[in-house]
Amino acid sequence: MTAPSTDSIPLPDRFIDQRPGPAGRSTRLVAVLAFAGIVVSLMQSLLIPLLPELPRLLSAPPTDTTWAVTATLLAGAVATPTVGRLGDMFGKRRMLLISVALLIAGSVIGAVSTALVPLIIGRVLQGLAAGVIPLGISIMRDELPVDKLGGATATMSASLGVGGALGLPAAALIADYADWHVLFWVSAALGIVAFVMVATLVPESPLRSGGRFDVVGAVGVSGALASLLLAVSKGSTWGWSSPLTVGLLVAAAALLALWVAWELKNPAPLVDLRVTARRQVLLTNLASLIFGFAMFAMSLVLPQLLQAPTTTGYGLGQPMLVVGLVMAPSGLVMMAVAPLSARISRAAGAKVSLMIGAAIVAAGYGLNIMFMSELWHIVLVSMIIGAGIGLAYGAMPALIMAAVPMSETAAANSLNTLMRSIGTSISSAVAGVILAQMVLTVGPTVVPTQDAFRIVLAASAASAVVALTIAAFLPRARSTAPARA
Repeated sequence: MTAPSTDSIPLPDRFIDQRPGPAGRSTRLVAVLAFAGIVVSLMQSLLIPLLPELPRLLSAPPTDTTWAVTATLLAGAVATPTVGRLGDMFGKRRMLLISVALLIAGSVIGAVSTALVPLIIGRVLQGLAAGVIPLGISIMRDELPVDKLGGATATMSASLGVGGALGLPAAALIADYADWHVLFWVSAALGIVAFVMVATLVPESPLRSGGRFDVVGAVGVSGALASLLLAVSKGSTWGWSSPLTVGLLVAAAALLALWVAWELKNPAPLVDLRVTARRQVLLTNLASLIFGFAMFAMSLVLPQLLQAPTTTGYGLGQPMLVVGLVMAPSGLVMMAVAPLSARISRAAGAKVSLMIGAAIVAAGYGLNIMFMSELWHIVLVSMIIGAGIGLAYGAMPALIMAAVPMSETAAANSLNTLMRSIGTSISSAVAGVILAQMVLTVGPTVVPTQDAFRIVLAASAASAVVALTIAAFLPRARSTAPARA
């Protein structure tokens, strides 16, 4: 029988972790895990400044060099649910260390690469570290006193956006003034620091779910996700009606249906779909997917708008370094509002934090449609959107953890992180089609029209409103304490 959601029934004290824990130890744990999360999320923006130059640097066609980004996306999608389940079974700290070690290995391979294939291998290994953030949230749930858990998990969740925002100016600066391999040496060094900090300061939780690892389930969901994301990310290049794209989408649907049937009958599934089907978990994951779509448009539209030639009448003609500096404050705002998200969640429920965050993101995009002609306009709207993302991302793990057993925390948080990633991938594909179809030729440069930018911004605002509407149907929370096992 499915246990009732803790959103409707307050938990007895025996189900709540009341350990006091020294304040200094809690602070160190949060700092270490958040740092590891930021290092991993830096991989999202690591190659963005280099993308136009990769064909020349690697002597490869532009259509092939995009695999340096696509490979990381696919590897992260495959790794996230699998690593989460392995963490629940064999130790979250152990899997966290393995994930960071893979990031280091991938960074070193990228640093010594002079051709496309080894670079893609390195980027795959970097992508396999994507499970660090959900693992970190789960470790926090196991180790922190209940009064510090909300703010800590909000900070960890926000690190997913912080790393991407802060990584762009850093990567642009390195790409402008140093050999491109330095990007990977720096990421390797940061990975080593994160590994040492985790190894020395993060304890291993004795909590285990037990059981056997669902190899069939892992292969099935990996195949479904890889097919889906490959079709979504490459569809505009291959053609949305091409046999390859359509075949991958059909394969994804078929594999997903088979995977669901297998997981429901398996006594030790990779993902407990019965827990996932609980109203709070299901709606939170759906809102996360839609919100992921809304969030990523900021990273797609604003940099292109900033770099578009001034002769278009709307472009700001800025170099990549300035673009990174303009976008960086949004990452700082995400981190700054994470504690606020936790306070709102304690006072009114994580549902309210998610709804407020979605409303702020929608307002930010709406404001951007009207104001996009000055640098300070872009800084302002990116900070507003960043604040909304920080509030919403801080609420999502609280909603998930309040509705799943402690023994399944890592797997549940990994699935939620995956939903956000799928949303961003779909956003990238949809926005890419719009921005590629509505273009303006200015000399030798082809850039999206102002109307194309506005359509993507409007679609993102609408997505945030949809996420807000879904969140409104979440159960009203009386407790955000961990759910009973």
